[in-house]
Amino acid sequence: MKLKFLTIAAVMTAAALTSGSAYAEKVFKVGSTPTGSPFTFLDAKTNTIQGVMVDIIDAIGKDDGFAVKIEPMQFSALISSLTTKRIDIISAAMFATDERKKVISFSEPVYSYGEGLVVPKTDDKPYVSFADMKGMTVGVQVGTAFVKPLQDSGMFKEIKLYDTTADLMADINAGRIQAGFLDFPIAAYAIGQGKFPKLKLDRSYKPVVVNGVAIATRKDDTALLAEINKSLAKLQANGTIPAILKKWGLD
Repeated sequence: MKLKFLTIAAVMTAAALTSGSAYAEKVFKVGSTPTGSPFTFLDAKTNTIQGVMVDIIDAIGKDDGFAVKIEPMQFSALISSLTTKRIDIISAAMFATDERKKVISFSEPVYSYGEGLVVPKTDDKPYVSFADMKGMTVGVQVGTAFVKPLQDSGMFKEIKLYDTTADLMADINAGRIQAGFLDFPIAAYAIGQGKFPKLKLDRSYKPVVVNGVAIATRKDDTALLAEINKSLAKLQANGTIPAILKKWGLD
């Protein structure tokens, strides 16, 4: 047992020397959400957070020589947890919006998309814009970039806020609301997995908010952000990032 410990320590020391990173052998707490497949989600078999953004931050950690400790939390708690130093990094399905950039810093985009519109399979009306949904009761996940455009539109009878995408989709599935707005890849993944058999994505809908998912750090962690961006560029060029996206059906 002692020999095994020495071997691991030797490997870590060698990795630190070869990585050249100021963060070698450090452990960073990374905030991720348990509901956001395929970006981040709780794997019931292993009781760990898995997904695209976990794989990407793990790959960055290996490249920079630092260890990653995933801290599960609700999406709405991510930014406050980062700014109060409960966590060091956010790696989740979070858009790098101008509003969020006033509070935290973002890496280069990892993946870009817009919001998807989820409706019951029995609803055959094509919804292209908010105007087509005037007077409807809809839902959206609290803390996402989709909330304000919905509220500002003045088109809806009621906009219900949900802590998780799973709760949002469950209410559409049960007929408690008429439609829901959420990250397109997350909705597509959940529906594709057969978790919500009564739902579909309205392919005629044109997203209002299109942006890029990125990794976030505190404003004063400029050196850490530079290291993350450096690794992202390297992992993009050597095929690691494309392979991770393909693994989770985002290629």
